[in-house]
Amino acid sequence: MHIAEHAGFSAFEEALPDVLMRVVSELHDVAYLIERIEPELLEVTSGAVSHEGMKLLQGIDLAVQKTRGLAEFIDTITGSIPLDWAVDVSTALSLVKLAEMQKALGAGLRHGHSQPLDKASGDIDLF
Repeated sequence: MHIAEHAGFSAFEEALPDVLMRVVSELHDVAYLIERIEPELLEVTSGAVSHEGMKLLQGIDLAVQKTRGLAEFIDTITGSIPLDWAVDVSTALSLVKLAEMQKALGAGLRHGHSQPLDKASGDIDLF
């Protein structure tokens, strides 16, 4: 049972710690997905990486570290937020364009990946 169910929040309000922990879960998903790119790039290039390619791989590593760092930061500060603090997430959710992420952030899902990693990703924006 989530904190919001205990605190008697309105239908549009959710406990801030619950919301932040779902964001943490999404950030961990993003880090994992980014991290999966690196071995694929190395396989495509047969391990021969140019100077620019090495910079790209280092950028991927940095993106993973930053994403995980943000997740850990939010996770840590969430522990000090009072359980009765509530936020209305309806406007923020309307701005999320990825359906699976919107569902994970809004439905109170907190465990597992918002996008199952064994199926196609779904939403895509092409130029």
